[in-house]
Amino acid sequence: MFTGIVEEVGIIKAIKKGLKYCKIKVQAKKVLENTNIGDSISVNGVCLTVISMTTTEFTADIVLESLKRSNLGSLKIGSKINLERALSASSRFGGHIVSGHIDCIGQITSIAKDEMAILITIKPSSSVIKYIVEKGSIAIDGISLTVAYVDDEKFLLSIIPHTSSETTLAYKKVGDFVNIECDIVGKYIESFMKFNEKVNEKVIKKEYKINESFLKENGFM
Repeated sequence: MFTGIVEEVGIIKAIKKGLKYCKIKVQAKKVLENTNIGDSISVNGVCLTVISMTTTEFTADIVLESLKRSNLGSLKIGSKINLERALSASSRFGGHIVSGHIDCIGQITSIAKDEMAILITIKPSSSVIKYIVEKGSIAIDGISLTVAYVDDEKFLLSIIPHTSSETTLAYKKVGDFVNIECDIVGKYIESFMKFNEKVNEKVIKKEYKINESFLKENGFM
């Protein structure tokens, strides 16, 4: 689990592509402190496992599902990426609950300045817009942010200078694609409600299924 508080911006040093996977080598420093092989690191919001490392680099595999769901497949040598180590029991919780499992990619449709803030509008997949709530939390390329506005097609973020300077948001342009992970709470609530609806449907069908067998069992025949 992660918090969406980016610890440093890393750089892609090497990429090896297969038919259904990709291996990346990342230049980093801070996220490698107290990190071991097998640990998780959020790379642009995607939870990846460290398979080898030195004091200045780490290597991770990206499977097909992650390539399909995220923008990691478009990375190039020299690309800058947001990095965060997995949350430890003693860590401060500065952002929100981020699983590292991307819901979809969204496209930046506009970038504008509003005094000191930067306003970024993003159009996500239509299937996830229902999980995005005004003033709620969302992770964009692994960054914990607050939704300033949302409608049926897009949402708006208001980025403070510190967030822009400490993450890859400073390099984003209109047309770029970003990884989106919605707040996990809404997805769980929807899942519970759907499950309860299915259970209730089964109960109703069972309670009101009147046939010859039912009549015999209850002494009507």
